[in-house]
Amino acid sequence: MKPQVRADDLLPLATVGIRSRPLRAALSTLGIAIGIAAIVAVLGITRSSQADLLSQIDRLGTDLLTVANGTRVGGDEAELPEHAAVGVARTPGVQQVTATAGVPHVQVFRTDHVPEYRGGGIEVRATEPSLLGTLDGQLTTGVFLNDATSRYPVAVLGHAAASALGIIRVDPGTRIWVGGHWFSVAGILRPLELAPEVDRAVLIGLPVAAEYFAYDGHPTRLYVRTDTARTATVAGLLGRATNPIEPGSVTVSRPSDALASRLIVADSTTSLLLGLGAVALLVGGVGIANMMVIAVLERRTEIGLRRALGAARRHIAVQFLTESLLLSALGGVAGTLLATAITYAVATYRGWQALIPATGVWAGLAAALVIGVAAGLYPATRAARLNPTDALRAS
Repeated sequence: MKPQVRADDLLPLATVGIRSRPLRAALSTLGIAIGIAAIVAVLGITRSSQADLLSQIDRLGTDLLTVANGTRVGGDEAELPEHAAVGVARTPGVQQVTATAGVPHVQVFRTDHVPEYRGGGIEVRATEPSLLGTLDGQLTTGVFLNDATSRYPVAVLGHAAASALGIIRVDPGTRIWVGGHWFSVAGILRPLELAPEVDRAVLIGLPVAAEYFAYDGHPTRLYVRTDTARTATVAGLLGRATNPIEPGSVTVSRPSDALASRLIVADSTTSLLLGLGAVALLVGGVGIANMMVIAVLERRTEIGLRRALGAARRHIAVQFLTESLLLSALGGVAGTLLATAITYAVATYRGWQALIPATGVWAGLAAALVIGVAAGLYPATRAARLNPTDALRAS
């Protein structure tokens, strides 16, 4: 009758090395744990980040287009026609359009006691009252411009501009010094992810811009809200609708594409970090293999004694292979727990919903087991081939 090793005896035998040298075992599994943690954490953080970006895109919409003045064939800066918004509004698929214009060489200060050379960083932008609706924006406090206030020195601050000026709330006495004139502050906008140039600007009406700052009536940027299903088609028509004479001098863009491009950057970064995690896994496998080889050399007497008592070669091989698998499994579980903690910490800090991909977890654990088999195969084979007589003589 061939000797057998019962399953309930295999685990105590396979854990002899781990229990006798716990520090060495812990250090050997560290590489596996780091590799698994890197892989699962990268996948979890990436998935959480991408989900947040996709929710932003869904919330903000992909139906907003911007039209700006580009350059002519000779390289000169082009100018949008005065009635560009009228032509755009007539384009099929366009739901809303708002004309805005940057007002150059106008500085903004909190008071009139700040020297002019200290200015800069805050843009003045003239706009129609419909801008808030076109951008689907909201106010933190106060009210937006209307047909009446657009004719008077009244301003609305973008969120970043308000922060730069140190204004956090609006009351009847709140005012700013704009280009040598006092402007009352009517409201402060909430952050606009799709229109950062508005976020950094002081908004005034088109009529008061013409009266105070010699605005010539030519817009520099149009914001266009379209039918979502026809956004791509409308984008192809806006050049000619904006400037029929020089359609090539018009720049049309979709702000949500900037958010979508971050997904591509995240994917490329994820690939790099996954590669580093794979390297850590490989290093961990080498560490386990090294430990197992040393264990075989140190336990030659034990191996020889077991062979002399009737243990077959396969029993010795299974014992050491199981020990290697246990080390890898411990590293895989520790790495998964560490990755989960890291993912939740990063997601909580960034305000994301934490997502741990199940496929990433199972793939990481499977990779750890494969590494364990590969790392333990040679030491197990070497242990099984030891001659009992030679092993006992060496002791």
